[in-house]
Amino acid sequence: MEIVVAGGTGFLGSAIAKALVDKGHTVTIASRSRPKPSDGNQPSPRWRYLDVTDPGSVPAALAGASAVVDAVQFPNMPIESPAKGYTFENIDLGGTRRLVDAAAATGVSLYVGLSGVGAAEDAPYHWLRAKWREEQHIRASGIPFVIFRPSWIYGPRDVSLNRFLGFARFLPFVPVIGSGRTRINPLFIDDVGRHVAASISRPDTHGHVFEIGGPTVMTMDDVIREALRVSAKRRLLLHAPKPVMKLAGGIAAHLPGPPLTADAVDFITMDGVADNSAVQSAFGLALTPLGDGLRTYLGPAAGK
Repeated sequence: MEIVVAGGTGFLGSAIAKALVDKGHTVTIASRSRPKPSDGNQPSPRWRYLDVTDPGSVPAALAGASAVVDAVQFPNMPIESPAKGYTFENIDLGGTRRLVDAAAATGVSLYVGLSGVGAAEDAPYHWLRAKWREEQHIRASGIPFVIFRPSWIYGPRDVSLNRFLGFARFLPFVPVIGSGRTRINPLFIDDVGRHVAASISRPDTHGHVFEIGGPTVMTMDDVIREALRVSAKRRLLLHAPKPVMKLAGGIAAHLPGPPLTADAVDFITMDGVADNSAVQSAFGLALTPLGDGLRTYLGPAAGK
């Protein structure tokens, strides 16, 4: 099948593109920049320019596609930069609307969307409300669809857990925003790719929304401790109070290319527990325990 992966050079998109290629599909990467060897999707050399903020680029990027996977994310997500247009409203919601409308106009027969656990009309955070509105636009398009709502995703190219571990290289502690009691079931990036790839050829899953997370609910402290254990590092966890970090983020938001914002602090510390019952019943694919996933790129044998 001819599949376009929108955002196929990013953390999510590159893993999905690789999984689709491994399944034998013809994959085209659609993004603002060409794939690099480090993107991990070199088996798919086809590339088209796509900027979801430029409506004129979207139809050409999707031309000839039988299916579209929407894995678009803005740079440095979840740290929004309104001056550059990098916001959930503009990229996630606006970008999805443009992709869906172009997909409908060009005759795409399946649209796979990546939403998020907690997406709801009355969700407490604007990014979750934007995700819900994305889902409604996909549903209303008339295109057969599958929507995945992933929990907190980790992998070799993530900028969340790996950012924490980066501190362990030169500090005797790992700074943690908030209490460390945020509850998530961390989801290995390869599991996302495998489920998306499986959905393409599973018409019985079309028209459904699936929450998906890892097999175990953990606190953020537990996740970081497990990553340190797999990395053979012993570090203390130093917690920074959330109100203090939100104040710092509010100040940092006025900097060019802010390293943190108050909203990003909320994003990092919100619970994200996926109910896997529906996705397990529909697909029957194993979900990778955190330690096993981490060992693929942090353990002593990684890269050998």
